[in-house]
Amino acid sequence: MEVRGLGLQKLKIVEGVYWLSAPAAGLKILCGCPPDAVKHLIKHGLIAPIRYKKIAFETGPNAILLSDRLLQNGQFSNLSEFPVLQMLYRQGMILPDHPNNTGLKPLLIGSKNQVDAQMAYIYRGNYGLVSIKELLGAGLDPKTAQQFMRIKLKFAFGQIRQTEELLDSCVVDQHAVEIRNGLFIKRIGFNLFEFRLGQEKVTVDLNLNPDANYTAPFNLGSHQIQPKYFAVIHSGEGDGWDVKRPCMGSILMFKGKIYLIDVAPNIRAILTGLNIKPSEVEGIFHTHAHDDHFAGLPAFMLPGHKIKYYTTQVVRASVTKKLAALMSIKERTFGDYFDYYDLDPDHWNDINGLEVKPIFSPHPVETNIFKFRTLGNDSYRSYAHLADIASQDVLKDMVTDDPSENGISQKYCKQIMSVYRKPVDLKKIDIGGDLIHGNAIDFKDDTSKKIALAHKASPLTREEKTIGQNMSFGDVDVLIDA
Repeated sequence: MEVRGLGLQKLKIVEGVYWLSAPAAGLKILCGCPPDAVKHLIKHGLIAPIRYKKIAFETGPNAILLSDRLLQNGQFSNLSEFPVLQMLYRQGMILPDHPNNTGLKPLLIGSKNQVDAQMAYIYRGNYGLVSIKELLGAGLDPKTAQQFMRIKLKFAFGQIRQTEELLDSCVVDQHAVEIRNGLFIKRIGFNLFEFRLGQEKVTVDLNLNPDANYTAPFNLGSHQIQPKYFAVIHSGEGDGWDVKRPCMGSILMFKGKIYLIDVAPNIRAILTGLNIKPSEVEGIFHTHAHDDHFAGLPAFMLPGHKIKYYTTQVVRASVTKKLAALMSIKERTFGDYFDYYDLDPDHWNDINGLEVKPIFSPHPVETNIFKFRTLGNDSYRSYAHLADIASQDVLKDMVTDDPSENGISQKYCKQIMSVYRKPVDLKKIDIGGDLIHGNAIDFKDDTSKKIALAHKASPLTREEKTIGQNMSFGDVDVLIDA
């Protein structure tokens, strides 16, 4: 239902999410930002491609109204990381000399508690651990901590910036406050807001009914997965902008037990499509803390049931700091929800016969790729999950001979590309491109038995199709049959 006035327009996007437009005030507000909110705006045409003076970019919101409730019915209500990224980069609001960079910053609107939490969570989502001290505290030796910091600062263009340098905020209370240019807002009830522009008023209710859930943007159908000894279920091949598919992730089945590799937004809808209950999941292998791999964690914060959580200590520290910031909880409470096991990096870790090797991979936040293997009748069968890798071109651009400069050595560049290309039976790779994702062409000579391409919203090019294939939701690759 759309509500139109002379200056205010309200559109219901999905349950618990609204679009409020105030053209006279120069504001387009995303009201509520649960998982995959950006994808819903794309589906509604509120984020769309545009071109101005030969520069291609996107339309979209320039402000976000945060829910007073952090969680509703087991899902995050406030996940502003991807909407903010869309504003800053895909709309161009932060890019130098961009026509959409007018000097105004994206705006977060809400209670002080929620605004502060979002600022801290975005900070951790941008950078992960932010100092040598934090890296050492997460178990890295001084040499490795220094290497991590050089990589992190290279991705960050040499500077770790506070979120307040990137975003503006407006704290809402019971008294009307001006957002911008004559548009006022006040809280008239819990999670109930009134906007006023001149004589016009519009209310927005961000409360979900007790039996309602945030809606996934994709329709996954229903699949029945048969028990296997060692198999990979393809549960997500898209990226944070793909309206038709879940974000990149896999389900690993070993001896009939179910393990997730990353926890995508709308993970409950993903599991429902595969007829898997959250309580049936044995554990999570986690690559890193960006929302498209992180946002499903609340589905497994179950009372009386602690799910197993596997990653390296440094990635766990990064994830813990982001989750604690988002939920305004103490970092030590992570262990109240998850039974965590810190894996030894660059070594095979044995988990009841399933061997897993996490390997650090260059990224803006602490990240490890995973290799899995187990012994069959005659030999090992193996799967490599390469989420959010860097392309060869990006890695080469990071190379420096000066150890005091930000970047990587030529030796490390060759080493990590060798790790990426090492053949396995099945390899899923991120081909999202740009500064922080992979490129399929880097794997044109890869001799793995099968390559699955993921983390890309647009269709595969002809060249990409010669290298690998895009899997469909629910497809299963059996490495060892039951």
